[in-house]
Amino acid sequence: MEKNKKISIKPLGDRVVVKPVNKDEMTKSVSGIIIPESANKEKPGRGTVVAVGSGKYEDGTRQPVEVSVGNTVLFSKYGYDEVKVDGEEYYILSESNILAIITNA
Repeated sequence: MEKNKKISIKPLGDRVVVKPVNKDEMTKSVSGIIIPESANKEKPGRGTVVAVGSGKYEDGTRQPVEVSVGNTVLFSKYGYDEVKVDGEEYYILSESNILAIITNA
């Protein structure tokens, strides 16, 4: 997928669209730790945010979503819905299923 290509899906409320990392990228961590092949059989719990909803209403006010497009996130393995848009696989998940934002600090 091209970096500048916009997807044609807009999540509602506090939902987030994530492009999962491909399994080849998961065999070695950023710090160089090799991940066993058995871990590759599971669905990835990491991906890049490609679209963000406007937030959910709580007590009459809209609560903004804390993640932004471009963030790399860790998310719950079973807390998403798989969708295909323009031949690409994406996950739609609630912000509450995002466990952390990965930074290169």
